Amino acid sequence: MSRYARKAGREGARGLVDNAVKRCPDDGHVRVRAMSCGAVTISDQGPGIPAADLPYVFDRFHRSPVARSLPGSGLGLAIVRQVAETYGGSVAAEPLEQGLRMRFSVPVLV
Repeated sequence: MSRYARKAGREGARGLVDNAVKRCPDDGHVRVRAMSCGAVTISDQGPGIPAADLPYVFDRFHRSPVARSLPGSGLGLAIVRQVAETYGGSVAAEPLEQGLRMRFSVPVLV
């Protein structure tokens, strides 16, 4: 595996962690779990993403009405998806009862 692939994988996961930290309340938690299969899950206790926005959350410049008052351009998750797909992986968002879980998988990280 090239050093560029490793760096891209780290940057993709870091983007999801940064996003979770920004959205999580001060008294909330962000949980990061790395698995031997090359996947990383990041769970937070933030406001989550409305179900209607889930299909578009990884699209460039998409901003949920809930997130429009928060800092950001709507590019972060699109970049994470591009990194994952470039290296044969995937990224997905899963709503939780409180918050959101993101799963980032890049096979070359194994």
